[in-house]
Amino acid sequence: MLWLKAFHVIFMVTWFAGLFYLPRLFVYHAAAEDQASRERFKIMERKLYYGITTPGGLATILLGLWLLFDYGWAAYSQSGWLHVKLLLVGLLIIYHLHCGKLLKDFARDQNRHSHVFYRWYNEFPVLILVGCVILVIVKPF
Repeated sequence: MLWLKAFHVIFMVTWFAGLFYLPRLFVYHAAAEDQASRERFKIMERKLYYGITTPGGLATILLGLWLLFDYGWAAYSQSGWLHVKLLLVGLLIIYHLHCGKLLKDFARDQNRHSHVFYRWYNEFPVLILVGCVILVIVKPF
């Protein structure tokens, strides 16, 4: 079980690393003024999303479900913190998928947002991470 938890955390770190960096690339991409830079960002964004972020997210979710159904639900199903954490994970999945939509918009040269929007957009996964870590470690309710 400890190996399972360890790999869950490792893949979670990978997922969050991608979700922290991808919107940062969007910031630079939205501010890019030359075509060569925009094409380079398209490649970087695609490789990050499909090569690192998505596999990390899928592995995190699969291992998390394994942990949940193997012992977590029986042990913590009456704990409010687990329900809130699962809600936050659901929001993170929606954020991840929205990043994929934004990536496709950039790929088609149809970005509609400024670099300032992406600077703020980049903060959302930080809030989710803080919430999840506090819920899992402190178990406040």
